[in-house]
Amino acid sequence: MEMKRINAGKLRAIGYAPKERVLRVELEDGSAIDYSGVGLEVWRKLSTSGAAWSYYRDNIEEEFSGRRSAVRAQSNRQALDDLFKSSGDDVA
Repeated sequence: MEMKRINAGKLRAIGYAPKERVLRVELEDGSAIDYSGVGLEVWRKLSTSGAAWSYYRDNIEEEFSGRRSAVRAQSNRQALDDLFKSSGDDVA
């Protein structure tokens, strides 16, 4: 799913998978929420809204059930840390 970076309220990124009808929102605290059953029109309104945070709160957060998950960027960060740590870092 391609994510669109935004800075609206607590939203940091949004993305949509039309075949699965899944909307993903990434929040400032590093968490992500996947909402299923979201129609294309809701995605369009969210992604073009000048007030995305308000639209999200009023039309998505309260209307759809979401499943919280970790943001992929955090796991990428861990992979980078593992790649660049020195061999002495493994010694306890």
